[in-house]
Amino acid sequence: MSSSRSDVKAPKEGTSAASDPLRPADHIDSAASAEDGDINQPKLGFTGWLRWGWRQVTSMRVAIILLLVLAIAAIPGSIFPQRSADPNGVIKWQTDNPDLFPVLDRLSLFDVYSSPWFSAIYLLLFLSLIGCIIPRIKHHLKALRALPPRTPARLSRLDDHVERIWVPEPVEGSDAEAGRAIDVAQKQLKALGYRVARYDRGSVRSVSAERGYLRETGNLLFHISLVGVLVAVGVGGGLAYTGQKVVIEGRNFVNILTDYDSINRGRFVGDDALQPYRMTLDSFDVTYQPPGAAGAGQAGDFAANVTVTEADDSQHEGVVKVNHPLSIGADKVYLLGNGYAPSITVRNADGEVVTSGPVAFLPQDNNMTSLGVLKVPDGMPEQMALTGFFYPTAGKLSTGAFTSAYPDLFGPMLTLDVYVGDLGIDDGTPQSVYVLDTNPMTKLTGRGTDVTSIQLEPGKTAELPNGMGTVTFEDESPEGAKDFTQSVKRYVSLQIHHDESAVWVLVFAVLALVSLSLALFVPRRRMWVKATPGDAGVTLEYAGLARGEDPTLAAAVDDLARGHERLLDGSAPRKSPTAPKES
Repeated sequence: MSSSRSDVKAPKEGTSAASDPLRPADHIDSAASAEDGDINQPKLGFTGWLRWGWRQVTSMRVAIILLLVLAIAAIPGSIFPQRSADPNGVIKWQTDNPDLFPVLDRLSLFDVYSSPWFSAIYLLLFLSLIGCIIPRIKHHLKALRALPPRTPARLSRLDDHVERIWVPEPVEGSDAEAGRAIDVAQKQLKALGYRVARYDRGSVRSVSAERGYLRETGNLLFHISLVGVLVAVGVGGGLAYTGQKVVIEGRNFVNILTDYDSINRGRFVGDDALQPYRMTLDSFDVTYQPPGAAGAGQAGDFAANVTVTEADDSQHEGVVKVNHPLSIGADKVYLLGNGYAPSITVRNADGEVVTSGPVAFLPQDNNMTSLGVLKVPDGMPEQMALTGFFYPTAGKLSTGAFTSAYPDLFGPMLTLDVYVGDLGIDDGTPQSVYVLDTNPMTKLTGRGTDVTSIQLEPGKTAELPNGMGTVTFEDESPEGAKDFTQSVKRYVSLQIHHDESAVWVLVFAVLALVSLSLALFVPRRRMWVKATPGDAGVTLEYAGLARGEDPTLAAAVDDLARGHERLLDGSAPRKSPTAPKES
């Protein structure tokens, strides 16, 4: 009698489902359910919801989504300048966009990689990967210890199946021939890298083989490598620091916190964690395309020649170039920029030197027209500042304004405007040495006043307005020199980066690529060889089954059958000697 319920008719229209004799009383649309109108389900409770949430977070689907979200969340870090890598760029962005900057800053778009929302995605991805990996590792280890599955009873049902008849010479039709064939197949499969297990049932002999566990191993190693990258980046970020320093020719930089112009350090970097050394900028070499040549004024190469003094007073020379950092222990020194630092001396009305030394001017165009500020807080009747431009090769525009016609020193000139008033430094608020707030100050020279801007050439001195004193543009070239190539010192902007996790990130990244190759190109397959003895010989069956797509499986089964046939021809059983007759 058939157990099919296809002949059961639905209750007639107007008949209650509860009165249907073929419907159980606890069916979903029974009378009780119809009256309640709700489906009764067990309540999860607090523990149940936690278990449900953990399963969602640790699912591979969520891990992939979080990895994609993390990649999207990192995009603002490449669009907006980051304080950890380009603090000057953040200041410039703030100056150019004063209204939008506070909004974006509250969203941490200038500190993307240390923001709370990026850290939350990062930690969730880390947790999700850990939750995915641990159960899969347990399952994989269990599978590695397990024997290959038993040989199916009907191998002919598999798509990739080959059947042969082996007729040994002479035909004996014994079980020994089938056993011999499977022994040969077992050795053959082992030589091909399969894990094998022998399964005999009655007179039927068979061997089951399996390989391709490196595929799952590679998959697990790939995810472990991702976790390793996350850990290396997270821990390494807490132990890393990045600082910027402007060094003028002939001056030193000491690797201590107070000697940096700006520094961003990880939360685990203490005040004494910096490697002790001193670096002196001996010279800065730069070559420009000569005037009149194609690409005139284009810089060909930059090289900062330095001398490094270690903590044990040992010294060694080094060169810092663009894209070629100098390694000092675990620190890497990068060349970010360069410019001119004309030496300026200010004297008061009594002729006393108030300030003297090179001042870094920031380039504004490709011809090194540079802007600089010199603040004089003491020694004058009131606080004073000089701001102006430096022109390596002074020239004039059609408007009469000065400009630089070439980036090298072929006719340097300095123009300065004088401001007096409150510099805003008495309240202890830190200020940039490259920026001057002129609102609380009075302008004494330049545009908008009755006094022209001060113009100076190397070695020249000019009077300050109102008899306050003098200002001198010092000539740094040797006495008697006939050119200006040494009249003004150069400076370099250096970035010192310390990150010991970079090696570990590289190691895990390479491991991820290798393991991903294993996961993509190693096939996971099972093979069976079965021998059934008969009167006409031994029936040999070969079959294969792939886990996933494996376009080479059919060819592998054919190769197995042909190889087995060749081996059998070389090891065909000989005729057993005739047993002695009974007397």
